Amino acid sequence: MLNSRVRLRHLRTFLEVARRRSVVKAAAAMHVSQPAVTRTIRELEEVLGVALLEREGRGIRLTHSGEVFLQHAGIALAALRQGIDSVAQADAERKMPLRIGALPTVSAHIMPRAVALFLREETGAALRIVTGENSVLLEQLRLGELDLVVGRLAAPERMTGFLFEHLYSEQVVFVVRAGHPLLADDADIFARLDDYPVLMPTRGSIIWPFVQRLLIANGVSAMPGGIETVSDAFGRAFLRQSDAIWIISQGVVCDDIADGTLCLLDVDTSDTKGQVGLTMRTDTPPLPAFPILLATIREAARLANGMRA
Repeated sequence: MLNSRVRLRHLRTFLEVARRRSVVKAAAAMHVSQPAVTRTIRELEEVLGVALLEREGRGIRLTHSGEVFLQHAGIALAALRQGIDSVAQADAERKMPLRIGALPTVSAHIMPRAVALFLREETGAALRIVTGENSVLLEQLRLGELDLVVGRLAAPERMTGFLFEHLYSEQVVFVVRAGHPLLADDADIFARLDDYPVLMPTRGSIIWPFVQRLLIANGVSAMPGGIETVSDAFGRAFLRQSDAIWIISQGVVCDDIADGTLCLLDVDTSDTKGQVGLTMRTDTPPLPAFPILLATIREAARLANGMRA
């Protein structure tokens, strides 16, 4: 039966004396007085009811009972230290932010709801969300600067060492402000692109090749007056004060379309549809709250996709 009178200071003092075979040296190492060490050892022997140490010349040696107790005391103290370290590590991991990279479309449409769901779980974990182009976010994930990327499925050669989980599919759309002249015009949209400023995805963006193929397929080989941007804030502001056409992922502007601020042009963009999902590294153990984060993003995507449908 465990004797509640045995204290941690008893174990530490006994182990130090046993290791150095000297009360004097143990006292110096522990920065306490020699009488204090002697008193602590005597208290321990009284609790156990056996002698643990005996004099041997100028030093001391362990008795048979002392040798037996040494093994168990060492194991007990090591287990205690391991437990303390484990708790400290878990607490440190809990305080580390979960770093999420998200495309603008995801930041605008999925992440607000996902974060709200995550906060309800009260994990205590902090979040850090950055927005950027898919290629940039994937490189940050590869370098260990992000824990997760929520964006489009990249080309196979870019996915080495990554795991992708599909959430939903999304396509590019052509949008304009409410009341735009093209909304009342039956003319071919592609034939009228030169008449208006056109906001385009940047050349490094994941949707750039989809948009280029769509334009070429509809007889538009070049866009000399195009404005390349991935800023949704600029896109919204520019469309409010101009007759510009914005070619952008549907998720970025779905709320604007729903409230009537922006309107879809009648353009078939079904060929630009691509997979959006979770991209994770396969060689890094996740933080404790990571599975909860994934679950909330999945739920947010499911709700958003259901509402869009």
